[in-house]
Amino acid sequence: MAGYEEIFRSSVEDRERFWLRAAEALDWHVAPATALDDSNPPFYRWFPDGELNVAHNALDRHVDAGNGDRTALVYDSPVTGSRRTYTYAQLRDEVATFAGVLRGLGVDRGDRVVIYMPMVPEAAIAMLACARLGAVHSVVFGGFAAKELAVRIDDAGPKVVVSASCGIEGKRVIEYKPLLDKAIELSDRKPEATVILQREQATAQLGPIDVDWAEATAKARADGRAADPVPVRSTDPLYVLYTSGTTGKPKGVVRDSGGYATALAWSMPNIYDVDAGETIFTASDVGWVVGHSYIVYGPLLAGATTVLYEGKPVGTPDAGQFWRVVAENRVKSLFTAPTAFRAIKKEDPDGAFLAEHDVSSLRYLFLAGERLDPETYRWASNLLGIPVIDHWWQTETGWPIAANPAGIELLDIKPGSPTRPMPGWDVQVLDETGRPVEPGVDGAIVAKLPLPPGAFPTLWNDDDRYVNSYMKAFEGYYLTGDGGHLDADGYVFVMGRTDDVINVAGHRLSTGGMEEVLASHADVAECAVIGVADTMKGQIPRGFVVLKSGVDAEAEGYEERLRAELVQLVRDQIGAVASLKDVAIVPALPKTRSGKILRKTMRGIADGTDEPVPSTIDDASVLDTIRPILRRE
Repeated sequence: MAGYEEIFRSSVEDRERFWLRAAEALDWHVAPATALDDSNPPFYRWFPDGELNVAHNALDRHVDAGNGDRTALVYDSPVTGSRRTYTYAQLRDEVATFAGVLRGLGVDRGDRVVIYMPMVPEAAIAMLACARLGAVHSVVFGGFAAKELAVRIDDAGPKVVVSASCGIEGKRVIEYKPLLDKAIELSDRKPEATVILQREQATAQLGPIDVDWAEATAKARADGRAADPVPVRSTDPLYVLYTSGTTGKPKGVVRDSGGYATALAWSMPNIYDVDAGETIFTASDVGWVVGHSYIVYGPLLAGATTVLYEGKPVGTPDAGQFWRVVAENRVKSLFTAPTAFRAIKKEDPDGAFLAEHDVSSLRYLFLAGERLDPETYRWASNLLGIPVIDHWWQTETGWPIAANPAGIELLDIKPGSPTRPMPGWDVQVLDETGRPVEPGVDGAIVAKLPLPPGAFPTLWNDDDRYVNSYMKAFEGYYLTGDGGHLDADGYVFVMGRTDDVINVAGHRLSTGGMEEVLASHADVAECAVIGVADTMKGQIPRGFVVLKSGVDAEAEGYEERLRAELVQLVRDQIGAVASLKDVAIVPALPKTRSGKILRKTMRGIADGTDEPVPSTIDDASVLDTIRPILRRE
């Protein structure tokens, strides 16, 4: 078998042949003869003459091959105490039936459907039903504020919104219907209908445009209105997924059909080492790109079993839930965010819960979402005794830019690095003038165009913003917005967003590097470093640390002693130039629902600006708690 170097080289040197061969893993209604249309850069299009249906490839293809009784999806909900299992045949039938419901409500090829749901199987069924019809889905994280949902409804212009009566966040029940009603009231572009899944934890009052999920599907089933897959062009959009924009207006990342399906089908066996009949547990949410790619589409395209988990890594009810899910489902690859593992490490630093479960099936732990600090890497590696694989990608890219290709060849792991670029990703690091920098020198991380299949071809109804935000800074390159370096072996080191580089008395320093040092202290569970304005030095770093459970922070002199130790650690490992003298102990750090620490928001508050609270915040009370500390009140 070919190794990583040979495979990567062929993807760059003979791009079209490489991806046409990868596309053969799918069923095509019209097989593509051309891999890439590069006639209108930077608007590249993959497999422009191909036609397929992604839902057919995710479900019907496996049923038709005689694998209908294989387990497709396992729903595990510790917050409700329920569990459901779907075979490929059962899931195909559920999807076809709900596609019939949507068609009965007027949804056709190219129409948009907004999905505003909790982590329940019906969310995945709704996504796949849209794909079956050739409609474009746009999933909005369940429980998003009405104003933010309204903005997305206005931008997408959905014919139908699919929602639920409620979601469950930890121990709280959040009613969705009042939020949805308010969002529709605020919207200029009203949907023609909404479909509501009633949950027993809270029942919604239905209005004139509301349709009950259970009643509608029962009627469609009785009437025989299951919908067949509709072939679409490879370049037709499969979904729009909104990501935060610097202007406050969300950016609608467009995902095409054929390129995305090809990239995911390639990535499952080659990156995650998950083949047909094996199980992957991706502990994320379908409201984020990770959920789209590796809870729903990727595993099903591979014929694998996917676990859809409704709960938290800790607190629902304990820090052992991931291990329970792994043991009960014989999970081979676990994929979550570093934040989740820092939460587990904080609650169960010695891994006592792990000993209660048989996790011998687990071969790999994949982490992504934000930078994996070396201390969390070491803790997870020592605890599990398996490869812990950091990998790096974005909403815009749809699948990993850099990873360790476990299914091809497990490369040496370097803590702090997501390893090497994946096929098709020509990753380079440039200075401010656009020149490549030497190995080890930080700069802007970019990817040479054209981007491989699966990456976004544009933004929804906003080609200008696509060019200005991503393609204009360095001609011929995609600007990732992340900073870092390549080492002499070609390993990628992502040190954080480019605005997480601070300038201390003329010295450019990475806050990620300082966080790495703080996190190495035995008492620190997680941390954040931000740069705040300083009249003398331009910016100075401030550190914020959350302590592990069991640490006695009330002990006499503890806080002063810890602060001195942390300051000395940074001085020893980065140097006096870092000027980190200010470290505060906080009960928690403000994060998005996907686990990213809100460093920009923290920085704005510390600098005294009127920083808006992002719609993606997980728990606004955390920000309220640390606001006085940020402002030194």
